[in-house]
Amino acid sequence: MNFSVKNLAYIKYYLYLCSEFKRMKILFTTLGCKLNFAESSSLGSALLERGHTRAKQGEEADICIINTCTVTDTADHKDRQMIHRLRRQNPNAILIVTGCYAQLKPNEIAHIEGVDYVLGQDEKFNLPAFIERIEKQKVPNSDESKIHISAIRESDIFHSAYSKNDRTRCFLKVQDGCNYFCSYCTIPMARGKSRNPSISTIVSQAREAVLSGAKELILSGVNIGDFGHSTHEKFIDLLKALDAMQRIDEQLPMPEYRIRISSCEPNLLSDEIIDFVANSRHFAPHFHIPLQSGSNTVLKIMGRRYNRELFEERVQHIKAVMPHAFIGVDCMVGVRGETESCWAEYVEFIKRLPVSQLHVFTYSERANTRMLEMDLLVVPPRERERRSKELHAISAEKTDIFYREHEGMDATVLWEAKRIKNQDGIEMMEGFTENYIKVSRPYDRSKINTFEKITINY
Repeated sequence: MNFSVKNLAYIKYYLYLCSEFKRMKILFTTLGCKLNFAESSSLGSALLERGHTRAKQGEEADICIINTCTVTDTADHKDRQMIHRLRRQNPNAILIVTGCYAQLKPNEIAHIEGVDYVLGQDEKFNLPAFIERIEKQKVPNSDESKIHISAIRESDIFHSAYSKNDRTRCFLKVQDGCNYFCSYCTIPMARGKSRNPSISTIVSQAREAVLSGAKELILSGVNIGDFGHSTHEKFIDLLKALDAMQRIDEQLPMPEYRIRISSCEPNLLSDEIIDFVANSRHFAPHFHIPLQSGSNTVLKIMGRRYNRELFEERVQHIKAVMPHAFIGVDCMVGVRGETESCWAEYVEFIKRLPVSQLHVFTYSERANTRMLEMDLLVVPPRERERRSKELHAISAEKTDIFYREHEGMDATVLWEAKRIKNQDGIEMMEGFTENYIKVSRPYDRSKINTFEKITINY
């Protein structure tokens, strides 16, 4: 028997309405950044508190929720692949797409076969109530009513979030949005303006996470160094408060924990912040700094708020006060205006920087960005790919050097739960040292989520 897409939608919706609301099986899929993972975790916990359950591996879900990314064309492609995959694997499920891709391209997503709802960034935080509302509807959605999007640039609302399903590592959302509008970037349009909760709110959430078993907090946001727009507070004061956390109404000390700062713009990563981390009790000697280009010409085209000289000053200061610090760097290749001479400057600069790893992005044209309005050299796709491979090779070499420099040194590792098998078939577990060196040992369940003093050995 042949069914039209419309008839299949009615059948799917009928099956949904016939299910028991309080026992819906939810499948949450997250793509993109740490911020997305923190938000998905909080939303997933809220749904579980409403009586829903997580769909087990291989089990068909009643509701599939995809929290998307849109930082590049590749990210958009992965979003669409995931939508199609989940539709195939869960043909009777209600499929909800949200996140950055949904905020920017809702109509594109709404026309993908099998998508039932498209929720914007603010709307996704009403997921529990939204699911209750659609459960009570008597008819399936028309195409026009699939989309629920508001103007995110006008939003002053900060939605708190932190990951709760991984006791070892907790992604703690401390900031959202961005006011920078770099010429190549759509994130301010997808995430809105810079905003944050109060320091006291964040400390309360961090304390709750640590007391519930999290041993590592990762401060996450779009532009976390810009913290303070909503509350007129300072990022350095947030760091100090998190470093000094104590139990409330108890004399007992806090359990052992450590904190990592996620990506922080070099113009906002002050010497004061670096010096504080170097002398703090709980902050790890680990920084992730966006560079994007090693050419001042390209940095200017991008609309970045620093030059390569300032970036190098930050890196050198980190190494002066924390010689063993891990420094990860965001790098973009193939942007418009990246001439051969600009690329040569970029590579020369990266090679001499004492950084530990490069996170390489290949530029892709994004609608409604200023870069598309500029009369600039367009780097061919094959050359973009070649440049990406060149930086990946440099990154691998730098990481290998960093690891070898630390061989034989003492460190503290936090062991994780994941089981892996080595080349000899022995079951192993992995963990990271304070300066983000990955180490492994034979699997021991009792070691999960514990700190251990070790000697780094390769």
